[in-house]
Amino acid sequence: MDNKIDNNRSFLEAAIDSKSIDDASSPVIDDIIKASETGLINNLIDSNLALRPRLIINNYSKGEKVLSEIISELTKCTEFMISVAFITSSGIVPLLETLKYLAQKGIKGSILTTDYLNFSEPKALKKLLKFSNISLKMYSKDSFHTKGYIFKHSNHYKLIVGSSNLTQTALTKNKEWNIKISSLEEGELTKSVLDEFENMWLEAEDLTIEWIEAYEKIYKKQRQSVRESKVPRLSQYKLRPNKMQVSAIQSLDNLREKGINKALLISATGTGKTYLSAFDVRNYNPRRALFIVHREQIAKQALNSYQNVFGDTKTMGILSGTSKDMDKDLIFSTVQTLSKEEVLHSFDKDEFDYIIIDEVHKAGAMSYQKIVDYFKPKFLLGMTATPERTDDFDIFKMFDYNIAYEIRLQQALEENLLCPFHYFGITDISIDGKVLDDTTDFRYLVSDERVNHIIKKLNFYGYCGDKVKGLIFCSDKKEARELSDKFNKRGYRTVALTGDNSQPEREVAIERLEQEENSNCLDYIFTVDIFNEGVDIPAVNQVVMLRPTMSSIVFIQQLGRGLRRFENKEYVVIIDFVGNYNKNFLIPIALSGDRSYNKDTIRKYVMEGNRIIPGCSTVNFDEISKKRIFESIDKANFNDIKLIKESYNALKQKLGRIPRLKDFDIHDSIDPVRIFNSNSLGSYHRFLTKYEKEYNIQLTPTQESFIEFISKKLASGKRVHELELIKYTINNKVKLIAGLRRILHFFNFLNNQYIRWYPS
Repeated sequence: MDNKIDNNRSFLEAAIDSKSIDDASSPVIDDIIKASETGLINNLIDSNLALRPRLIINNYSKGEKVLSEIISELTKCTEFMISVAFITSSGIVPLLETLKYLAQKGIKGSILTTDYLNFSEPKALKKLLKFSNISLKMYSKDSFHTKGYIFKHSNHYKLIVGSSNLTQTALTKNKEWNIKISSLEEGELTKSVLDEFENMWLEAEDLTIEWIEAYEKIYKKQRQSVRESKVPRLSQYKLRPNKMQVSAIQSLDNLREKGINKALLISATGTGKTYLSAFDVRNYNPRRALFIVHREQIAKQALNSYQNVFGDTKTMGILSGTSKDMDKDLIFSTVQTLSKEEVLHSFDKDEFDYIIIDEVHKAGAMSYQKIVDYFKPKFLLGMTATPERTDDFDIFKMFDYNIAYEIRLQQALEENLLCPFHYFGITDISIDGKVLDDTTDFRYLVSDERVNHIIKKLNFYGYCGDKVKGLIFCSDKKEARELSDKFNKRGYRTVALTGDNSQPEREVAIERLEQEENSNCLDYIFTVDIFNEGVDIPAVNQVVMLRPTMSSIVFIQQLGRGLRRFENKEYVVIIDFVGNYNKNFLIPIALSGDRSYNKDTIRKYVMEGNRIIPGCSTVNFDEISKKRIFESIDKANFNDIKLIKESYNALKQKLGRIPRLKDFDIHDSIDPVRIFNSNSLGSYHRFLTKYEKEYNIQLTPTQESFIEFISKKLASGKRVHELELIKYTINNKVKLIAGLRRILHFFNFLNNQYIRWYPS
């Protein structure tokens, strides 16, 4: 094999030497030859990974996405050419931050596409046309089905050719096969690709806004015709549980078969908790059931969901301040009304066979406890996306630690239960040389300069569909009202909604936001926190965060407002204005779902979130917001006792016992290394001795020293040989020294001469 490789290498070198290639290219020539040998001759040959011929696919489990490869090459090239049959907005939005960077750097690009099948979206073509550094042409001569990406570097080219169009699913999720190669311009393959691109480019016509608008009329007419001609499938007439709901219902059945009468459901916002409960109630078939919520609007939405599942087989009604339906089979009640003495005691204690508490993380409040203590249902179901509490109330204990099912954001994205999101962490404006931070004066938050900056960014990053339907989260009521007023003066149609607005006012505003373009519709609702949970507005296609991230839970709640699936909603855009805030580090923690508080892991997510996040969703930070988040991570003290105690208590509540060290990893909690590295602790034993009343194990000072040494020096697992030494020591009592030497030798810490010299 080695001789064949040498012969092949000589042939390659001879072929290159026969060309008059600049000597300056010789280092990359050697690298490309070696990389080609690895990719095409023998995979064991060591070479530059970036130059090897490779298969580019979408594989979430391996952190591989076509999108990540394209972004990586775009940010390094000196010029790019793209030839694809189909371009959609969902394919362009994840690239916006990169395209903006290329425009700022003056990197020229040429994009060739087609009107084949009238598939490419006019909105996407219009967006590309706004980049002054990009030339855009339409090829209409013959059937056109190319998928190729060409990246020019200072002394070589890279090509990605295969199956991926510029669409959301092709770049992130679909089964795609693309080959990536590196070559000099003189390479035969690269030359033929460049020649073919040039020939098609000359035959194509320049895209203008007039051409796109004419094409848009054809496109919309065709889309409307397709929608009208769709024949509904029989399955559409009968609602069926999704994958998550089927698993959860089975788990609930299993618990009830064991005689368990209460359970907790932990499910990410938008995954269908309400429908799940409806399916399970239908499955259980109680005589009467009670659904408890904290707002009347949520009660109405839940009732509508149940009607879709039950039809007219059960009577249903609302029990609230404005409605008193108390004799129905299924009652949807606000906690405020139900907890009143005269209302609560009008029901028998065993009135309801099945009770559901929505947003059950609120159940520590007296009003909830009063209701729970009074009723004696045959089964009690609590539902929440965020069971973690900052107070001392133990939600898990309330349900006897019976978790029927748990699905967090990352898994829900992986299971395709949510609408994909494209998150953009972008720089908030500096005013008078001052960066917005936690102490910024109100007048700067609502200044005309900031308002203009916000509007510019909202227009650039856009939304899915023909009309924006946006939620904007502000720091306080005053800011929400002032910004809404300034948006309206600039031609937008907005309202500010806070806790001060009545329920009818909120419902009217939501209805107007969900409407398509008309004289009464809204573009945006400005709010603070009334939409953080429970309220369902599936049509929302843009979520804007104008407030500092103070809690990862609230961050996910607000992001979740846009994650519900909706007809013709392919994605939702999340725009987060990142100021110089102390807790910016919570942004990557919230997005990743990683609660280990490992700084290296958090930094990696900021840099490589697109590779890590499941499904079609993407995570993008501009350079300044990255810098601000990194600074926040650097300053953060993750060894802080308060943080450690909060994480410990949350895990203990979930388990119902003192956690073992491995439980922190199994349940994705804080990295125990944070405990070991704390100056006042040094070991888990010392932490438990100081802060856990139920822990009563006593160790001698010598034993404590050993525990601390092992915890601090070995527990991180970064030096594998040390862990192997410990495992060997535990499992072997004879020939211990000889075995330890063999392990050290295996990891290249001892050579053969040392082993022979050192006696057994």
